[in-house]
Amino acid sequence: MYRSNLFAVRCFSGRRFTVGIRPFVAAELNAASKADVLGDAAESFARLERAHVLGQASTVEHVRVHWRMLRWGLRYRRPMEVVGQVLRIAGAATKTALGWVPTGNTGGADVSPFRTQPVPPDLQVLIDRAAGRPS
Repeated sequence: MYRSNLFAVRCFSGRRFTVGIRPFVAAELNAASKADVLGDAAESFARLERAHVLGQASTVEHVRVHWRMLRWGLRYRRPMEVVGQVLRIAGAATKTALGWVPTGNTGGADVSPFRTQPVPPDLQVLIDRAAGRPS
């Protein structure tokens, strides 16, 4: 009961969801890279957070986004972000396939890795599309 209140167990058909969500995650990661080129750290991280919300139900995409967040922390010299991302990479690699991810969590070290958050409506549409659900 406790876990079901804390974690959203999203049972998507693994590979199909990963393939479906990948272009949307990639678009956010590309937008983050563009913001980096412009020196806009805040916009870059906001795009990484959006990528995290999109990809967190796919182990591959979830780990990929946390890796990018780790690199962001190193680039902008944010030690707490670096430490947080190292821990989150381990969690994403081992817990995502079990469905132990808090829905909507933005993935930054400034947010508890156990906290659920609302999913922005524009991202929910993309998640539903990748999962093969009508929106």
